[in-house]
Amino acid sequence: MTYRSRESIDLPEDRGCLRWVLGAPLAVCVYLPAAYLCWVSLTLRPDGPYDRIRDDALFTAHACVVLCFAGVLLTAVPLFHRTLGRWWYAAPFLLASVAFVRGQTV
Repeated sequence: MTYRSRESIDLPEDRGCLRWVLGAPLAVCVYLPAAYLCWVSLTLRPDGPYDRIRDDALFTAHACVVLCFAGVLLTAVPLFHRTLGRWWYAAPFLLASVAFVRGQTV
């Protein structure tokens, strides 16, 4: 009986399509709304500390941080992490950092 080695499913040339299949929905469904919420929180300018727009800016900043955290958790799943790589952590970290600072300074 001869032993045949199994071919690896994760061949480097096969990752291109899988990156699109995993990365496109992650970017469109998580990071694009997070970027929009971050932009909204940055463009809202409250007149004073008791303005209702301040609450809206604070809410959108917190919602952006939550979406980025969900994206990081999803990217940390072994299938995503192995396929997409480490640079996918940069976008949610940057967006969450900007939104957090905006939430603290609004």
